[in-house]
Amino acid sequence: MTVQKVEQVKHLPIKLGEVARYVIVPGDPNRVPLIANSLENPVHQGQNREFNAFKGTYKGTEISVVSTGIGCPSTAIAVEELSYIGAEVLIRIGTSGSVDNSAKKGEIFIATAAVRDDGTSKQYMPIEFPAIASHDLTENLIKASKALGIPTKIGICQSKDSFFGEVEPNRMPVAPYLENKWKAWQGGGVGASEMEAATLFTLAHIKKLMAGAVLAVEVSDAETVNNMTRIVLEAINYLEEDRNVE
Repeated sequence: MTVQKVEQVKHLPIKLGEVARYVIVPGDPNRVPLIANSLENPVHQGQNREFNAFKGTYKGTEISVVSTGIGCPSTAIAVEELSYIGAEVLIRIGTSGSVDNSAKKGEIFIATAAVRDDGTSKQYMPIEFPAIASHDLTENLIKASKALGIPTKIGICQSKDSFFGEVEPNRMPVAPYLENKWKAWQGGGVGASEMEAATLFTLAHIKKLMAGAVLAVEVSDAETVNNMTRIVLEAINYLEEDRNVE
């Protein structure tokens, strides 16, 4: 028996037929219109809770911009529902802290994988399963940054659940535990710390989607967001060109 898909999802303000194949997924709903301004003919599709949605085009390719909210739980909801209504490529534009100091304040970081220091991804796969960004997408993000002359750092990020557990660990009852783990990430060469990528990468792999992440280290100014957006849009253009050749 064939089961027909329900048109409306529970949380996103968009439904079947209203999402592009390529979706940029910032965390902050207020960052969505900033990113959408780089698209041609951007249209606001609505907002519900932390989920804000725009759609437009770039060099003739439809692109959606949908916020995920802060953290892996709401990111999982966004990925589940975006996948359900037709999204195939998800690219996070977000902010991060520095871990091993290889990425400095103001730099742009392209994540190749994420440490699964979150709780949500464990509801999908055992912790031994790696959270890896899509290779082809990551390669195109790197290619785009070089073509645009925008310097980037490349490496592994860490995704955690507690913002204050990172920035103020000393006041937590489990301070020694947090500090020891932080030293481990540093010793292992983890470059950036954020709150969404591990679940994004894990779910994308399960659902056979492509996923990547571009992060601004310790800044969220308009110029840096614009540079990250330029990288992501050009990477999408490369993917679409390759797709049309096949």
